[in-house]
Parts: sequence; structure tokens; C-alpha cells
Amino acid sequence: MNKLLKELQIDYLLVCSTNEYLTEYSTLSENARYTLTGFSGSTGDALITKDCVYLFVDGRYHTQAEKEVKTEIKIVKLKVGQKQDDEIKKIIEPDKVLGIVSKKITQARLESFGNYKIKLIDNDPINNYTEPHNAVKTTAFKEIKIQPKIPFLVTNLEEVSYLTGLRDFSQNGSSKIWAKLFVDKNGYKCFDDNDSLEKFLKNYDGEIAVDKSSISAFDYSLIKYPVDSVSKIKKMKSVKTEEEIFAYQKAFENTDKAVYAIRDYIENNNNLSEYDIATQLEKEFKKYGAKSLSFKSIVAINKNSAMAHYSNNSKEIILNNGDLVLIDCGAYYESGLATDITRVFVKGNPNELQKKVYTTVLKAFLNAYNSNLTTGYSLDKLAHSILDNKIDGFTFSHGLGHGIGINVHEAPPALNQSKPSHCKFKDNMTYTIEPGLYNPEFFGIRLENSCYRKNGKSKSFVKIGYEGKLIDFSLLSKQEKTWLKEFEIL
Repeated sequence: MNKLLKELQIDYLLVCSTNEYLTEYSTLSENARYTLTGFSGSTGDALITKDCVYLFVDGRYHTQAEKEVKTEIKIVKLKVGQKQDDEIKKIIEPDKVLGIVSKKITQARLESFGNYKIKLIDNDPINNYTEPHNAVKTTAFKEIKIQPKIPFLVTNLEEVSYLTGLRDFSQNGSSKIWAKLFVDKNGYKCFDDNDSLEKFLKNYDGEIAVDKSSISAFDYSLIKYPVDSVSKIKKMKSVKTEEEIFAYQKAFENTDKAVYAIRDYIENNNNLSEYDIATQLEKEFKKYGAKSLSFKSIVAINKNSAMAHYSNNSKEIILNNGDLVLIDCGAYYESGLATDITRVFVKGNPNELQKKVYTTVLKAFLNAYNSNLTTGYSLDKLAHSILDNKIDGFTFSHGLGHGIGINVHEAPPALNQSKPSHCKFKDNMTYTIEPGLYNPEFFGIRLENSCYRKNGKSKSFVKIGYEGKLIDFSLLSKQEKTWLKEFEIL
């Protein structure tokens, strides 16, 4: 790596996991961080120094990173509350030069490194590749009309899809259209390729409003008169219309059917691998009308279920009697809104530890779901108070949930300890509640329902209930047993 740094005339290179559209889930072929380290998780960047390559991963990926990365990579395991860029800055010497690929970092993030010597690189030296997207656009909802005082540029793909009402199902894990949008009082100008946008911006002489948190540093550099603005579209799309809520209800009816079917498949078949279950699950989704998956399904048996975002789905790991399997899955239907659900099943009869952990996680869900608390921050604190330090060796290593919509992860709302999680819930906001407990020596349990807000309360889109064999009813309070009656016991 020293040779690469010398060629680029830099002392460090930040290697990001995003593609040039800054999407959350880019394919591995577009992911320079994966090319460099072998780590396949959806988030986490790397830093190349003259002595070492560092990989930064949060609590969801600690175990997965240990299993996947190349031996010479140093894994920095971020704890709850630790921020990746803060840890990166601790490694960088202020008088040295940090190389950053301008097309794969937001302008806001770039500016957060303002006290350091930065060299922008237009073409990624690790992986200069972007998947071609042969979009087939379909209309899901009506176009939203906006009359801005200042023309603005929308580069976030979810926001582009939301404003236009268009969807594209050509790639698993996405219903977004692959385009960027220039909006002025005359309407929209849509750019399906970056070259056309680059030419347009270089020739445009007026002011353009942009949100630095979503525009790439490269696109920002092309604008002659940028006006810094905070996107109002994030908040607009976080509160769903009645049409969108209805579409979500229909989508989850079909998602429930697919999960019911995969539970029956597990119950009635032996010698199933993680891969077998994941393959059958995708067939069930398609059977019930799914256009594509909203993300790669997680099918994790025993110890693998302790990796919150495990996604290898092994052909060798077989579900045997007494084994747990965690299934985190979702799909896109005609509306292009992502569904998301997690359930844990057991083959045969569970042991007492499995029942204790499952029931404790269920308690956390029931209390958070039925709470009158008004922010994701307070709900997350409530769940942690029920789960933290309750069962030796088992930890709750991630936030309680996230917003859902065109993308499977959206904010607002957020249910964690971040700044956006202090935002108060509004009716028709949609989000997940997904408490979990994990121990890499044994297993992990996560129970996730996607919900919406109505009259100040959480309402579950998910109707499929909970695994009766895994519930220790003696651990539930009278109130929790009453709350549980809303859901079927399987």
C-alpha cells in the first residue's frame, strides 16, 4: 500500500463502502472497501496508512468482520456512541495529507475533515467501477409538485424516487430510480447519468440550493453558486400519506404469508442449510407478489445469529434438532416500499437458555411497542433498560430501530441514541422496533416488527406472531401477557 500512497502523493487514503450514488446498499463489485478488506457488511470504511490498513465497524459487525477480513487488516470495533470519523481522525497526523475520493463522500462529511490537509481524488484508485443500471421505471405514486424559490439539486436516490413517484426493481435491494434531479419553478429535469449532470452543472450560471449531507463532494464542486440548504424532502417522505400506509398494509400481508410459509418449510423438512432456507424464502416472496427483495435475507443458524447483519447464508451449516434460526427479511411490492421483519424459530424443542433470551427480547419489544414515549431516543433507552446486563454474556449492541420507506433504512425517524432520534414521532411515520440480545459463543435473538404511528401509538404492520415453544410465560408480567394477546402465538 506504500507504493499506492506514494503514487497518489498522499499519506493516508480513506476507502469508502459507497458507490458514486452514495447508496446504503451498493453491490460488492462497486464497494472499494470490500475489494480492499474482504468485509461484506453494508457500512464501515477503511483507512490506508503507510504501516497498516484499518477497518472500522460498529457493534452489528464485530464478529462478522473477524470472520471475513484479511489477516493483515486491523479491525477497529466501534462501541455504542463512538463515531467512525472521530476514530479515523485520531490516527491521522494533522500535518499529513489525507486522500479522499470526491465522488464517494458527501460534502458535509468532507468539510468535517476541514482541519486536515485533504487531497481530493476524482477516480477511486481501489475500485473505479460503478454498476450499469438499466432502469425500467414504473409509476407507484403521483409526482409531487414543488415550486422552489431557488432551484435545487436532489442527488439522494430515495428523494428523487419520492418526488417523481417512480420506482425501478431491476436490482435486488432497491426500488429507487438511478437518477439525479434538478428542480426549479418550471418543474423537474432528470439526469440518468452522471456525465450529463456534470455537463449541465458546469454550464449553469445561477444559484442552486443543495443539502451537503447528501450531495457528493464531486457534484458540489461543479456548482458555481451553491446555496447551502437542509433538505425538506426527508421530513416530507417520513410522514406517509394514507395511500402509502394502505400500500404498506397490503405489502405486509404478503410478507407475513412468506414468513409463515418459510416457518412451515423449516418445520416439515430436515437437513436444511442456511442457503436452502434463504433460497426457498425468496421463492415464497415471489410467489406472493414481491418484485424484489428489499435487502439480502439474513438466515443465521446458532452462532451465526449472534452477528446482527450476518449475510453469508452458508450451504454447509445445517439446521439440526434444537437449533435456532434467525430470519431477517423483507421485499418490495408494487408500491416500492420496503418491508422488514425478523423472527426466530427453533427446530424441535428449545433449551432453557434459548427460552430465557427469547422471552427477555420479547419483553423489550412489548414494552417499547406499547409505550406512550414520544421519541425514538426514549424508546431506545427503555429497551436498553430491559435488556442491558440482564443475561450474562448477552448484549444489545445496536439501536432499537429505524425508519422505513423507499429505502429499508430511513431517517427520520430513528430509534437509537443519535441526534435525529430526538425528533418527536408524528402520525403516519413508519419505523421498526427490533430489540435483540447476542452472544457469539451461543446465539442471538432479534424480534422485529415494522410499525406506523397512529393517534400517538405504535401500530404493527406485521401480524405474524411469536414462537410459543420459545416463550417462558413465567417471565412475563400480567400486563405483558395482555399485550401479547394482540399477536398470534405460533
